[in-house]
Amino acid sequence: MTPDEVLKHEPKILSDEQRRFYFDHGYLLVANAVPPEWIERLLTTTDEMVERSRALTQSDAVFDLEPGHTAQNPRLRRLSTPVDHHPEYWAFASESVLADIAADLVGPDVKFHHAKLNFKWAEGGEEVKWHQDITYWPHTNYSPLTIGTYLHDVDEDQGPLAVIPGSHKGDLYDQYNENGDWVGCIAQRELGGISLDTVDYLLGPAGSVTIHNCRLIHGSKKNLSPKGRPLLLNAYSAADAFTYTYNPINSPEHSGKIVRGQPARWARHDPRPCLVPPDWSGGYTSLYAMQQEENWTAKQ
Repeated sequence: MTPDEVLKHEPKILSDEQRRFYFDHGYLLVANAVPPEWIERLLTTTDEMVERSRALTQSDAVFDLEPGHTAQNPRLRRLSTPVDHHPEYWAFASESVLADIAADLVGPDVKFHHAKLNFKWAEGGEEVKWHQDITYWPHTNYSPLTIGTYLHDVDEDQGPLAVIPGSHKGDLYDQYNENGDWVGCIAQRELGGISLDTVDYLLGPAGSVTIHNCRLIHGSKKNLSPKGRPLLLNAYSAADAFTYTYNPINSPEHSGKIVRGQPARWARHDPRPCLVPPDWSGGYTSLYAMQQEENWTAKQ
């Protein structure tokens, strides 16, 4: 659906002003969107997952570990496909306000694509360099969006999500380096043409959600504060958006499920081209590992 077509549908959660802001700027911050009861459930679940990670000495297909991770001092960068590893994560992705928010922005028929939990650990949690999501997992159209849920209060010192307003309307950038290796971020040489002086840092209390379109340029600084910044990310699309490359964060049970409305009978194709990523079917590490150009491989 076009934005005008989406706006013809009565919203479930968002105001029309918020929807228009998203369509114009490519992102949205909604403070206190998730009830405290859900945040408590997610924090309890996440503590369980951190406990599981203590036994690991290196990253695998589930846990992406920071250098220096130990059983005594666990330091995680990412939990991949959390919806596969605890039922609470899938309940949140499919039953909470998140899918309703997605419906307000892509139309009433909503498809789940993937989930991940980025930790941004205290006192050194790594930066995420400027990048665009859709070239990791191309679709037939550009309806996909990612909704991030802040599990703790987030201020400017914790490496909050940073976005370039309106960049979803511009070009898609090459995310390969000069040697033809996928690094999953925009080359330094390209940044001169991007309006970095317009960056918006999305701050908010626990329960706030960030929403960004799949074409939007975004990233985050290191977390040098004494407080962690776990951000639970769930990606959705309109039901008429179909993937045509392997999903690097695939959930065999949940990816592609319709979480609101009905399946599409017709695919919608956006005429704008999309950069094609590597074939992830043989394994995927993580955005962090590739942006840091680390030499490790996790098999799924």
